[in-house]
Amino acid sequence: MALSPGESPGFLLWHATLRWQREVSAALTPLGLTHVQFVLLACAWWLNGQGEHPNQLALARQAGTDVKMTSQVLRALEQKGLVAREVDPADTRAKRLYVTAAGAELAPRAVAAVEEADARFFRAVPLDDALPLLKRLARPDS
Repeated sequence: MALSPGESPGFLLWHATLRWQREVSAALTPLGLTHVQFVLLACAWWLNGQGEHPNQLALARQAGTDVKMTSQVLRALEQKGLVAREVDPADTRAKRLYVTAAGAELAPRAVAAVEEADARFFRAVPLDDALPLLKRLARPDS
């Protein structure tokens, strides 16, 4: 027997995800970033802070994004002056990614805005309950 939509975990997850994405997008709009731009900027900023200058493929893996889409979004971030790409001396076909001064100033503000949106969204569920579940759903093979 088929579940009603209100009892379907996938359908409920779909609606929860849509609501969360709307809240994150609303938090990022005043900063001039889309959600995916934020994710790629924040990942590049974090990696740069760890002393890494990833290429596009490494950034896509870190962010969990499609490589072609990552390339398109990086172009937009580059046009906004938030990231720069330089030829990798070890592989001239690849480009290393650097967050610019403007990107380094915006990234922590964007992270704070998203963390506030997350706190509002997840306030109904204790993090001790939510994090283990979300980790299992995000990485089922772990």
